[in-house]
Amino acid sequence: MIALVRPDSWNFPLFLHVLGAIVLVGAVAATALAASGSRNSPLLRSLTFRTLWLLVIPAWALMRFAGQWIGSREDIPGDPGWLVVGFIVGDAGLIVLLLTTFFAWWSTRKPDRGWPARTVTVLAAVYLVALLVAMFAMSGKPGA
Repeated sequence: MIALVRPDSWNFPLFLHVLGAIVLVGAVAATALAASGSRNSPLLRSLTFRTLWLLVIPAWALMRFAGQWIGSREDIPGDPGWLVVGFIVGDAGLIVLLLTTFFAWWSTRKPDRGWPARTVTVLAAVYLVALLVAMFAMSGKPGA
């Protein structure tokens, strides 16, 4: 119901936030899938690293900064739980994504070791679940 009375000036930053979030979820899912199959494939290891570096990190930046932009325009009293979940997943997610990118890079440099690629798979899968929980919290706004 609130979306019906939202000022038109909020539409562009909200669009950018949602676009960044959608691309981020898809790119993290693609990363997890590529990393899970990259045990013996240098091509998939390279694809995993490039997906993280060229798609996931920019999508995270778009999602996070556009979210802050739209958040600065809204006047939300207190700290609703859905907003806290979004900030935690967004901010802590950068650390997880940087670690994931580092391990993906390492797996391309040391192909004889399998654990960096498995670490990328686990980190990407965990962050994908966190993103889906945040998406549920942000779209449904339980407890708001």
